[in-house]
Amino acid sequence: MEGLFVPIGFFLALFAILYVYWTTRTKERLALVEKGMDAGIFKGECSKYALLKWGIFMIAVAVGVVSGFALSRVMNEVVAFFTMILLTGGIGLIVAYKITDTLSSKE
Repeated sequence: MEGLFVPIGFFLALFAILYVYWTTRTKERLALVEKGMDAGIFKGECSKYALLKWGIFMIAVAVGVVSGFALSRVMNEVVAFFTMILLTGGIGLIVAYKITDTLSSKE
């Protein structure tokens, strides 16, 4: 019976967070409309190359997991995984920036 309270509590907390987020967002938009301002500022303009950036980043993280597994044979497992995931993720973001910068300068 005790194991049942954790999932119920998790979903109640998740519901409460989402409820507060959505009601606050609605109130902010209604306040902007009442003042005569444009509520379009909430529409985030997605970059043209956002999917490319996320794809390169996820591939780099996957490479980090694999290389962290290989490095865990030599050193502490937790340190190897975190180090390699962060290192290859950062390299992936730098590569994604360079590629998107090159593609956007060609246009």
